[in-house]
Amino acid sequence: MSTAARRAFFDRTHTDDLIAFLGTSPSPYHAVASAAERLEKAGFRQVAETDAWDGAAGGRYLIRGGALIAWYLPEGAGPETPFRVVGTHTDSPNLRVKPLPDTGSAGWRQVAVEIYGGVPLNTWLDRDLGLSGRLTLKDGSSLLVQLDEPLLRVPQLAIHLDRQVNDGMKLDRQRHLTPIWGLGPVDEGALIAYVAERAGVAADRIAGWDLMTHDVQPASYLGRDRELLAGPRLDNLLSVHAATAALAAVATAEGAGLPYIPVLAAFDHEETGSESDTGAQSPLLGTVLDRTIHARGGTTEDRARALAGTVCLSSDMGHAVHPNYTERHEPGHHPLPNGGPILKVNVNNRYATDGTGRAVFAAACEKAGVPWQTFVSNNAMPCGTTIGPITAARLGIRTVDCGIAALSMHSARELCGAEDPYLLASAIKAFLEG
Repeated sequence: MSTAARRAFFDRTHTDDLIAFLGTSPSPYHAVASAAERLEKAGFRQVAETDAWDGAAGGRYLIRGGALIAWYLPEGAGPETPFRVVGTHTDSPNLRVKPLPDTGSAGWRQVAVEIYGGVPLNTWLDRDLGLSGRLTLKDGSSLLVQLDEPLLRVPQLAIHLDRQVNDGMKLDRQRHLTPIWGLGPVDEGALIAYVAERAGVAADRIAGWDLMTHDVQPASYLGRDRELLAGPRLDNLLSVHAATAALAAVATAEGAGLPYIPVLAAFDHEETGSESDTGAQSPLLGTVLDRTIHARGGTTEDRARALAGTVCLSSDMGHAVHPNYTERHEPGHHPLPNGGPILKVNVNNRYATDGTGRAVFAAACEKAGVPWQTFVSNNAMPCGTTIGPITAARLGIRTVDCGIAALSMHSARELCGAEDPYLLASAIKAFLEG
């Protein structure tokens, strides 16, 4: 372990807890429930959007679908007090169940799925898949469901029937990604009836569902020295978990001494463009910030002053240099696992970082005692994006993009350093402290 890692506020037990968090968070709805449970233990209380809010000190959070916004109001915070926001997202690429799920072919019972987000399709082949998500009942309430058992599988075609498979696999998204879950004729209504039974609710009470597949193999340490972490949904539940832990730690330890109002914004639907009522392009975060200002008697002038001093840290996964494809990376920027958080830079604003943001990020890492790295894309490769530019443009606040270096991004299972989760959490805590 590096000297910097030993100085960090969090330690390896944080990564242990991340493994548990990933296991209880197979869907965005479960992720916000898992985060809320940790915040509750730190003294936060849930508020409803339909209720009136007060300006009393303390920690609060709200849940809307697969999104969570949490904040801590220090004693004495005025309506003009700026915010320190950490932005993350709860969704990951996967296979999601269609409205009419029961299908099949040639004597096999199958489940119709739709591709969600940018999925490397081959990573979902020959994996034992469970089902998770939420059921919406006819009375308007929702029920979380998590079936951690090998229910479905997308079987790959045997090499004997495709001798050119190693020359390049081409998968048809409609025909080749339909999981099997049994034998027999198509049985209409069977899947939802089964899920309902496992959830302990009558099938005729279900009005809708948002169900998705997940790899039932749990996250685990990897390598001779257990210095790596392999698992599902690291993008971007690793950041959600780190930000939740950091916010809870700041609220518990710092109390009235905070010069900023720390905020966690965990959005849904980042992987599909953030265009939803729970995505970063929605007014959700802005509305929450406005309501906290107004609850403290703030005016339009106070709001302008508060946002002018606000900084957002957009935390999302980034790319480590791949040892088998080094030519795909920018030659002068090779982030490595366990090298600390990465600052993500793109001059075309695919990331929101600029020079002033770099200074904020560097100061947070220095305060936390953690090393940091820089990621820039190869000029010949298209660059991904995050909620960072969206947040900066929507709210007009200074925004910095960061994350940690990982391999196999968007795969059914991803890989990162085992130290980086708690190094990131330590840097986020220092950022929230200001």
